[in-house]
Amino acid sequence: MPRRRRLRRMVSPPGFKGYRPYGANSDDSGYVELLYEEYEALKLADYNLMNHLEASKLMGVSRATFARIYESARRKIAQALVESKEIKTVYGNAHLDKDWYVCNDCYVRFTIPRPHRHRHHCPMCKSEKIELVNQK
Repeated sequence: MPRRRRLRRMVSPPGFKGYRPYGANSDDSGYVELLYEEYEALKLADYNLMNHLEASKLMGVSRATFARIYESARRKIAQALVESKEIKTVYGNAHLDKDWYVCNDCYVRFTIPRPHRHRHHCPMCKSEKIELVNQK
């Protein structure tokens, strides 16, 4: 029986739900699912320029596990680019440090501080059409 998967720690969710190729000829080329932890690995290694050991400690996994997550993310991004596929982000095995919300009107992502949890509206446009991001 395999070991239970540990949740990967994340600071914030991706700022997008997905990407579509621009100008692709095929209408139904499918899509690639990029897990939140794969997005976090790409962000830490390529955007924040952290080495694998530092990034693995931040995510709460071993260096080898981080390397596997990172490699999986790179392969998925490459497949989406080469085959003109849409990229969709999905929750996966991630654990966000705080509750994150997204506004369905202006698409801003935000957290609500503890003393203000009773207020459920967007801080930018004051819309009440918000949803919790970190749900499975």
